[in-house]
Amino acid sequence: MTRDLPTPDSPMKLGTRGSPLALAQAHETRDRLAAAFDLAQEAFEIVVIKTTGDRIIDRPLKEIGGKGLFTREIEEALLKGEIDIAIHSMKDMPVLQPEGLSLDTYLAREDVRDAFVSPHVRGLADLEPGARVGTSSLRRRAQVLVAYPHLEVVEFRGNVQTRLRKLDDGVAACTFLAMAGLNRLGRADVATAAIAPEEMLPAVAQGAIGIERRADDRRAAGMLAAIHDAHTGQRLAAERAFLAALDGSCETPIAGLAEIDGGTLRLRGQVLRPDGSEALEDDQTAPVGDGAALGREMGVKLLERAGPGFFDWRG
Repeated sequence: MTRDLPTPDSPMKLGTRGSPLALAQAHETRDRLAAAFDLAQEAFEIVVIKTTGDRIIDRPLKEIGGKGLFTREIEEALLKGEIDIAIHSMKDMPVLQPEGLSLDTYLAREDVRDAFVSPHVRGLADLEPGARVGTSSLRRRAQVLVAYPHLEVVEFRGNVQTRLRKLDDGVAACTFLAMAGLNRLGRADVATAAIAPEEMLPAVAQGAIGIERRADDRRAAGMLAAIHDAHTGQRLAAERAFLAALDGSCETPIAGLAEIDGGTLRLRGQVLRPDGSEALEDDQTAPVGDGAALGREMGVKLLERAGPGFFDWRG
């Protein structure tokens, strides 16, 4: 390994989206690798890759292709050898990777909660009937409408600054961001309040950074093993197995959260209709080593409970 470490003259190339949050995640990955192997930051090069999801910001994600919108171009660059590793927000990742790629490294997970953001009120319960809630997330849209059917949900995309400007312009009375992203950007002050999972179950893998590599790249595999957080990996194994059993795209409102206490893993899962007319939930525990099996089982059971027609709105 030591003879094959990257150097400033031959740096390891880290592929990422160009948003402020994506760059913060890339910097965190670089810094962890540099510290693990006592390397200079110059031994790593951050390569910004613009994805389809970054280019199209005026339409809902489900209309233009779902989760792969934020990963496809980066994975293509990885397969071509233009970058050595790819850094992703795990909540954006499809459950299946392209052939030849491996995703088995996760950094320690950040805060999993959603952030409620509003210049006017402290929480959703304080909004008047007909107030507009801004979000581009099918999950958040459905969760809001289940709990607060008297509110109106409008499309709301963009980075932190864009969303705050839309709130100031009155496009909506409130919106949501991930606490993890705000923390990584040093902008926790933007959150009016963090929403407990009991009130709004987060997206599967929210708050986790995943690092993808070519399956046959032994150097990358060895280096990434040094910064992998096993605890996060165990939680995501359960959550992503749950997601895979249900659907795994951006076209279904799905929430899921695994938590570990000692040798026990607790998994909460939820699937909803986008119009908020129905929500199905489950909450189970199992030994940590059985987390993925629990996730698959929970997903299958929720599909059975949903019955024919539940997903007809997907077209």
